[in-house]
Amino acid sequence: MHTPTIVIVISDATLRCSVHGLLLHCGYDVVPAADIPTFLATTRQRPALVIVGHVPEGAWDGVEAAQRLRRWDRTLPIVLLAQPGSEALVIAALRSGVNDYLKFPCSGADLAASVQRCLAAVVAPAIQATPTHGPTDSAMLTGESPSMAKIKAYISKVAPTDSNVLITGETGTGKELVAALIHRHSARWQKPFVCLNCAAIPDSLLESELFGYERGAFTGAHTARAGTLQLAEGGTVFLDEIGDMSPYAQAKILRTLESREVQRLGGKQPIRLNIRVIAATNQELERLMAEGKFRQDLYFRLHVVRIHLPPLRDRKEDIPVLLEHYIQDANHRFGLDVQRFTDEAMTHLLRYAWPGNVRELKNLIEAAFVDLPLWRVSFLDLPELFYQQCQAAVGQPQNERDQVLSALLMTRWNKSKAAQKLHWSRMTLYRKMAKYHIVSGGKTTVDQVSGAAGPL
Repeated sequence: MHTPTIVIVISDATLRCSVHGLLLHCGYDVVPAADIPTFLATTRQRPALVIVGHVPEGAWDGVEAAQRLRRWDRTLPIVLLAQPGSEALVIAALRSGVNDYLKFPCSGADLAASVQRCLAAVVAPAIQATPTHGPTDSAMLTGESPSMAKIKAYISKVAPTDSNVLITGETGTGKELVAALIHRHSARWQKPFVCLNCAAIPDSLLESELFGYERGAFTGAHTARAGTLQLAEGGTVFLDEIGDMSPYAQAKILRTLESREVQRLGGKQPIRLNIRVIAATNQELERLMAEGKFRQDLYFRLHVVRIHLPPLRDRKEDIPVLLEHYIQDANHRFGLDVQRFTDEAMTHLLRYAWPGNVRELKNLIEAAFVDLPLWRVSFLDLPELFYQQCQAAVGQPQNERDQVLSALLMTRWNKSKAAQKLHWSRMTLYRKMAKYHIVSGGKTTVDQVSGAAGPL
């Protein structure tokens, strides 16, 4: 079995030697480096994990080093090792994209547990370098809210199994992204990830598309053709918009799931299938079953494991993280160097209900970048339709949770300033944060099984 290679980038020689010894004792291959330039100049292949040291008043900043590593590789697991510091250091570390934060001195058991936790949350280097057959927009879900932390942790448990998965959530919440992430972290990662839009296939073409056909099966069938399900052999089939399937299509899919075999049109022998099925819908299947529009037996075939993705309006604390990711992506594609949104623009983004969810936010940023002359995005730079919708909503009351979140995000989690902005005491603010399950500065990422800073 391949032994993971861990790089330790620590400027302090004593601390570097101590960590080196602890990791060697745990059985890892260890490569020490005094600084980031040395590591980048000497590295020949991507390590499994990097440990960065932060020494107060040292020659360099460990948080800054972690940020540089994150720019170099979005999915590389990073552990920040620091002497006891302030809450601000923890928040800065987590926002820089580290996967875990440890205080030094620490025991070998604590260090080993952190390393194992981070390694278990990502794909091995060989997998990362292998082209996948699914979406490649990002490798991880972006978000630091408690709801996203739970989803990431659950995905890490679901992915290694071979159970069927049903993903639910509104349009634009990232269902296909979750399906691709499950596939990448499964034992089937080397095999195809095949997407099928169930709402786009008419019944007349269903069997030929799904099951394939033999030569001469019908007029125009000049050569044999494998169906979509057979193309996914050994891999994963993603059945998108499963709630929009016709009763005829539902019956055909159900039979395939039960028998795990298909028969091509014009074929004489069934073909065995080895596939994992992940289905997704933005509809309420329980209601469709009650109305007789969705088969109950198919529902229970698909509903082995269920993952529900919350709408963006219920996790608005993730908006700044999403903005940072999409701004970086748009800068790269448009050749710009936009740094941020203005405070006025952020206020409206946090107040907006986002009916189109994350997809709508991404499209909004791209539309703003089309004609953007400055290094920042103002409210007036946003698309006119969005501007009008925000203006129309000015007089509408904002719920209390959104008010708390808006104040915290606008003051960059400075609780004293946020409390002043809300005309509350700090204790009232703390009580409201506890009431609405708002976690300060994304601290939940410390215990996440998957990394949070990289881009699903």
